[in-house]
Amino acid sequence: MEYRALGRTGVTVSPLCLGAMMFGKWGNPDHDDSVAIIHRALDAGINFIDTADVYSRGESEEIVGKALAGGRRDGVVLATKVHGEMGEGPNQRGNSRRWIIREVENSLRRLKTDWIDLYQIHRPEADTDIEETLSALTDLVRSGKVRYIGSSTFPPSAIVEAQWVSRERRLERFVSEQPPYSLLARAVESDVLPTCARHDIGVIAWSPLAGGWLSGRYRSGAELPASTRAARIPERFDQTVPANQRKLEAADALGALAEQAGMSLIELAIAWVINHPAVTAAIIGPRTIEHLESALPAAAVKLDAALLDRIDEIVRPGLTINPADDGYGNPALEARARRR
Repeated sequence: MEYRALGRTGVTVSPLCLGAMMFGKWGNPDHDDSVAIIHRALDAGINFIDTADVYSRGESEEIVGKALAGGRRDGVVLATKVHGEMGEGPNQRGNSRRWIIREVENSLRRLKTDWIDLYQIHRPEADTDIEETLSALTDLVRSGKVRYIGSSTFPPSAIVEAQWVSRERRLERFVSEQPPYSLLARAVESDVLPTCARHDIGVIAWSPLAGGWLSGRYRSGAELPASTRAARIPERFDQTVPANQRKLEAADALGALAEQAGMSLIELAIAWVINHPAVTAAIIGPRTIEHLESALPAAAVKLDAALLDRIDEIVRPGLTINPADDGYGNPALEARARRR
């Protein structure tokens, strides 16, 4: 397995990051099976695991904690996230100092560890001053509970603002960003990826298979697969939505291209993401051991210029076919911001 630098931290990680969102009731409720998947990934050379408190309301973190017990923790760069709603109370979520300081303790307990290598803010929050968030995270780093901090799905302006505040106030800086990035969702190529490159920020791309659209199961004329994600986010999967029809056409064309190149669509899609010079790693989120095995070969796939040009003809650079796949919300366009 090839290893890459995570920004300028000096830490090296595998180009495939094991995402744990599917471990627990959101995907695979069998804890023993999920632990076996994690162990297989580690045995294959993956040393990077990413989860979040909100994944199955803490169950994912608990499963990861079980998998890393017994001496496996030290060899893993362990990342988790905070921000999502974890209870009924109005302050059991968000990016405030109050919640971050409390929730990190919960994550440490569930993960059965004394420290988190990369603690990430899952989404930006317009109502919380970024200085408050960075100040709380800085205290966690200085206390030894967290090694590095990162962001997830921050727009370019928020990425730059956070870097400025860190330097201006002498606070810890975000060393990584997690954007959505796939063959069907390329909007981050326009600004997010160049911004991260300019600031030496590692990029950990989520959803390289576009939520399953690039798994090879979405083909024209075939019965579309059932999905728990389809039920949670129908705007990204409903086939009556014209943008999703265009996604299906693109996935079909990319699948044919992968076959011509002698690889699976999964291999093509993941290899394409980690081929970008600004990307550190792609998050793979298997629900089964078969899902994991199908993704592992992508780490060794090299794509030539001719193949990359053909991909650009199917989905042009900077284009996200369905804007719902971007994962970015713009507070300035909400009704209250427009005085409506």
